[in-house]
Amino acid sequence: MLGSGLVRLWRLAILLWGLSIISACGLSIDAEQARVCRSALPALNPDAVITVERVREGPVARSLRVDYIAQRPDRPVLERFAICQFAAAGLSPNKAELTGLGTEEGPLSGASLYMLKRYYLETPEGVAGDPGSRPDADVTEIPMAAAYWLQQILVSLPRTAIYALLSVAFALVFGLSGRINLAFGELAAVGSAATIAGAAVVLASGASAPVLGLAAGLAAALFAGAIHSAVGGHFTIGRIRAESPQPSLIATVGLSLFLMEYLRLVQSPVTVWLPPIWSEAWPLARAQDFLVSLTPITAITSGTGLIAALSLLWLVKATGFGRAWRAYADDPKAAALMGVDGPRLLTRTLGLAGAMAGLSGMLIVAQYGGLGFAGGFQYGLKALIAAIIGGIGSIPGAMLGGFAVGLFETLWSAYLPIEARDMALYAALVVFLIFRPGGLLGFQDPTPRPV
Repeated sequence: MLGSGLVRLWRLAILLWGLSIISACGLSIDAEQARVCRSALPALNPDAVITVERVREGPVARSLRVDYIAQRPDRPVLERFAICQFAAAGLSPNKAELTGLGTEEGPLSGASLYMLKRYYLETPEGVAGDPGSRPDADVTEIPMAAAYWLQQILVSLPRTAIYALLSVAFALVFGLSGRINLAFGELAAVGSAATIAGAAVVLASGASAPVLGLAAGLAAALFAGAIHSAVGGHFTIGRIRAESPQPSLIATVGLSLFLMEYLRLVQSPVTVWLPPIWSEAWPLARAQDFLVSLTPITAITSGTGLIAALSLLWLVKATGFGRAWRAYADDPKAAALMGVDGPRLLTRTLGLAGAMAGLSGMLIVAQYGGLGFAGGFQYGLKALIAAIIGGIGSIPGAMLGGFAVGLFETLWSAYLPIEARDMALYAALVVFLIFRPGGLLGFQDPTPRPV
């Protein structure tokens, strides 16, 4: 029953993820370009109230047309339009650079366009002057409190997926070896850097399609995460054979510092950011003028995390690797007598865990744009907390812990002072270590048994 239910859930996740990919690829309106074009409207209509009616593709490549209404006191309402031309599209860093602007009265001159960009669009007043699009979506009306709660949950989905994948990486290694690798946050940063590098290769080849860039970034992130984890884990966990886990724990601290400095030297201290993609909001519900919305990239990153988690559960449950992993985690000596090669299994496990960390780094880049060389530490620490809360030796428990931490952070940020959020999370960890050290799905004993 559990296996068939897992298969149905996996198929549903694949279907939803595929639909979100297809819908995102069909988006012809770039949200960042639309924002720039809308922001120019107040400068073209001084002292007028702007109401955007429609944003659509322009008559030429890399252009948008915005139909709007300009209303001034004691004057007739004017129906106008603006056509904005941009330098590039897709993943290109200069895709939001305005290169031409025309209205029903004709195109702006080069000097006028320069003045508009230099002294209005590039100022805080210009950014704040975006009139936005008219919220006329035909969606269900719900109470304001429910709308606010639902929006917070939707916003938290990518972060929850990232925590879950990193928590699973901790669970894979600890469940097999009884060792904690504290470098998974930095491995996520390695995956982020590899994603940027893969997208840069695609851009250098002349292509700017987001699908190609993210596909190359995904392959690079998985490979980089797996290789760095397998090699680093071999020296910090595989070669340290002391019965106490403390030497390995200290060695993984050194590995995390090494990876942090390694990233600083390789990619420089300056964080490279990908431009936002597929960020046009999909309205889902309404509470008066407040729209509950979901962006395509949020659906894609969340769906990718869900598919990866379900695939990992299937891998551990139904494959030869999974059977060997469960046997060795339960009794290493008996598994060795049955022909399980412990060192080889550890290397494969480290590679798989590193691939999950690399995937989480790719999701960070896709959702948030980038991650600095030292930015993985906070993700890794919170993922470790999630793994402990869920049951660090249990893969389903680690996923549940990632969901719990993501939900906790979301609800705390929504209703309580955000500056105290991390302190509350660490206090919750202390409570779990005191009253349930085995975690939600871990062992029921006062202390977890050594695996």
